Amino acid sequence: MGEKRDRGHLVEKKESSKEERVVKPVILLSDAHSLSYNVTIDPQPRDDQPWCEVQGEVDQKVFVSYDCGRAQIKYLGPLGEEVKSMSAWETQTDTLRDTGDLLKGQMPDVTPEKHTEKVGSGPLTLQARMTCWREDNGHTNASWEFGFNGQLCLLFDSENGHWTMVHPGGRQMREKWENDRAVTDFFKKVSMGDCRAWLQAFLVRWEKMLKTSAPPTTVHATVQPAAPASNHITKIVLVVLAVFVIISIVAWILYKKRY
Repeated sequence: MGEKRDRGHLVEKKESSKEERVVKPVILLSDAHSLSYNVTIDPQPRDDQPWCEVQGEVDQKVFVSYDCGRAQIKYLGPLGEEVKSMSAWETQTDTLRDTGDLLKGQMPDVTPEKHTEKVGSGPLTLQARMTCWREDNGHTNASWEFGFNGQLCLLFDSENGHWTMVHPGGRQMREKWENDRAVTDFFKKVSMGDCRAWLQAFLVRWEKMLKTSAPPTTVHATVQPAAPASNHITKIVLVVLAVFVIISIVAWILYKKRY
């Protein structure tokens, strides 16, 4: 059997805290929507796997899967079926294929010299996640995330052109791309221009579906841990003692009046 490659989403590893607190979701109603494309580049695919695979998501719901090399597209679920007849797909698939070609061509120059602890010693896959979103006030923004074998390494803010390295594996990638005007301009154009236009066009079809089927936005609020059970036991004992003292005083008064 061939070696299993990590083709999932990018993840930023964080150290766990011993004083971890309970986290509960707070439900907020929102008109904001996001459109994301997860691109996986595997320069040495095995077991008939595609060298370039793209998954499209709206509000974190997958609606399309695209094989760049074979030019095969699959529309997934009601959201995918709703937009598959739109004319935007022809230009969109061309742009996604261009993105795959660019990332594959850049891999030799941006691959880290030493594999990260997430990457291991096997062949690398490159992941890129482009996201554009419409805020409540109507403003649209966009960003990119990049990494290897699922390990998030580098962030790009499409609006201000700022690069942020979040893992040492992204050092060569940042040094190469922040000095490459053509690559930076491509990422800006696709995310701030193309992605934003796609989101606006899709929302014409999706708006009602997302309002009726999608759950409200969840924001995680931190809640302090509940008080230990020993505190409740102490309170009960104090109440019982107080009642006992009151009954004793009343009994003593009644006894004195009687005799």
